[in-house]
Amino acid sequence: MAQGKACLFCELGRERILHQSALAVVFADSFPVSAGHCLVVPRRHVASWFDATDDERREMIRLLDQARVSINEAHAPAGFNIGINDGPAAGQSIPHLHVHLIPRYAGDVAEPRGGVRWVVPARANYWSSRT
Repeated sequence: MAQGKACLFCELGRERILHQSALAVVFADSFPVSAGHCLVVPRRHVASWFDATDDERREMIRLLDQARVSINEAHAPAGFNIGINDGPAAGQSIPHLHVHLIPRYAGDVAEPRGGVRWVVPARANYWSSRT
């Protein structure tokens, strides 16, 4: 991995890597939301999706697909959330681009509708405000 100043994702040990290519890697999240939760990161230290090259983005998407296949085989989830926290205001805590692939399981939350909209809880429950 490229070396960023004290970047956890630039200093990943080989043993943590689940899938990899010349441009990106997949590894298990250290604080998983659910069984199989993993991250896809570019090898190059870059903070934002918008700073990644087109080749890096394509490769991250290809590895996201590979990771999904592995998670389906190992855990058989009912669905997935895919998310990027881009910038501190969006909740990004490690300034190295990373895409979350979060397996979802039937009954894992009381009401899954709204999915990623729950990052702003006051705006997530759009269906109850319909007239």
